[in-house]
Amino acid sequence: MAKSGSQGSRGAGPSWRSRAGTVFTTEKTPAAGEQGVVVTNHPIASAAGVQMLAQGGNAIDAAVAALFTLTVVEPMMVGLFGAGWTNIRFGDGRHRIIDNYSCAPAAATPELFEPVSDQWPDYMATVGRANELGHLAVGVPGTLKAWTELITDHGALDLPTVMAPAIHHADRGFRITPYLATSIATHAKDLAASPEPSALFLPSGSPLQPGDLLRQPELADSLRLVATDGAAALYGGSLGRVVADDIQRHGGILTLADLEQYRTIERPPLSRTYRGHEITVPPPPCSGGLHILQILELLSAHDVGAMGYGTADSFHLLAECFGIAFADRAAHVGDPAVAEVPVDWLLSPSYAAERRAGIDLARRSVPAPGAPPIVEPSHTTQVTTADADGTVVSMTQTINAAFGAKVMTPGTGLLLNNTMAMFDPHPGQANSVGPSKRMTSSMAPTIVSKDGRPVLALGTPGGVRIFPSVTQAIINVIDHQMSIQEAIEAPRVWTQGQDLEVEADDSQSFGVDPALRDALSRRGHRVKAVPNIAGGMNAVSFTPEGTVGAACWRADGTPIALGGGLARRGVQFRTTASRRT
Repeated sequence: MAKSGSQGSRGAGPSWRSRAGTVFTTEKTPAAGEQGVVVTNHPIASAAGVQMLAQGGNAIDAAVAALFTLTVVEPMMVGLFGAGWTNIRFGDGRHRIIDNYSCAPAAATPELFEPVSDQWPDYMATVGRANELGHLAVGVPGTLKAWTELITDHGALDLPTVMAPAIHHADRGFRITPYLATSIATHAKDLAASPEPSALFLPSGSPLQPGDLLRQPELADSLRLVATDGAAALYGGSLGRVVADDIQRHGGILTLADLEQYRTIERPPLSRTYRGHEITVPPPPCSGGLHILQILELLSAHDVGAMGYGTADSFHLLAECFGIAFADRAAHVGDPAVAEVPVDWLLSPSYAAERRAGIDLARRSVPAPGAPPIVEPSHTTQVTTADADGTVVSMTQTINAAFGAKVMTPGTGLLLNNTMAMFDPHPGQANSVGPSKRMTSSMAPTIVSKDGRPVLALGTPGGVRIFPSVTQAIINVIDHQMSIQEAIEAPRVWTQGQDLEVEADDSQSFGVDPALRDALSRRGHRVKAVPNIAGGMNAVSFTPEGTVGAACWRADGTPIALGGGLARRGVQFRTTASRRT
């Protein structure tokens, strides 16, 4: 494969041409700076993170400031009432993994929702969409708890400083992007059913348009309260009481006690080696990292680089590995507090060899059947940061579906999550609803190291498409020798295996080549062209030329890097009596 110097019709960067003829052009440009890099899925949030670095903060301050700001400027993706996973690598090589995912309220039971069907595609649907919309769909949030704890434990700045940009933009307003406007229009019907989000996003009954000013004064007041009182404002304090009482009035089951009892969980990092690189990810109940490692173990016996990017062989092999991973996810992965997850066995070379033997490079196979295909909304956000002292942060955070449960607590500006939709509504399954149970997630905030040094940190939104997409970016860098910008923008493929379709990126001239789709079809795959797979991946890479941030075309992702630095020690401004200005 080779890069040409020609400019594509849609992009700003050079074209990538594989030996199979697959061509794509990078649309965005990376940013490099030795004092730190912040990459988020909105330019205003990236600017907030860099502002923290400029004030003497570290990568953790930058990540948390960016996330608070994203609750304002990317409200469909993340909020104070959300959930997520955090992966941190400190300058001395230590890792810290924080599970700040949502859990079910204590009153939740396996029979909480009434399923519509036992068959796909309606397997996860419930009567009245009760697990998707409204107050019964709300799980106990973990985002605010984790963000404030990170500042207390590791921040160089205080909470009011870190929250100041978010409060400013909520109070003064910001101009919405076409990406946010499209999301509002797409979900306008559901937003219109509840008065608070309707008034905010559909003023006069019509969706906000690109360039409109969006002010959120009630959210600004809630943020000010948190800046003063910390997480206690929500987890047992006055803000939490208002939210819990409103949920109860509207038929939900979350209580103030649920908020008071919520705890983040520090979990041991999960790491394996792939071609000399150490891949560190969150462990279960986060399934994304586990299956990245499983797929890489399956790939390790193949010369993926020699296969070439964008060939029928390489994409067919990926599809086969994805099918195996999803079959095992359905059968074996759940909340380790209530079910044993056989991590070591799933990642063992012997098990990989057993599953690899069932892969036919000339023909589609059907891995051992698992539960019905998994549904997990793709509306999430990713923040990736690095500082000059070697701290690296990868955080994937969400309110689950776009705009969560599509309800707000009056007077607070808080959109509530609908993480209860991630549970299997059928009793008796590994991921069925249960009291205080954590649901399985496909999130995959990932950090890659080599020879004791960080090489790459990345993550993406995308629901069940997350870990296959992150895996592809990793092999794009390691096996196909792409730059980080090329690796995250490259066309992707995805499938859950079994008898389901293989999705292929198809965005005009920017996508998987039709001839390649035909070649996959001849191997037995039913190939479906889609506008994009997963969401706005962003990443930070560490190269001999410097620290580089990159974001892809699938969202408003923006890398901002900080260069320069303070004056040389001892330098003074000097004047003399004879030379004054």
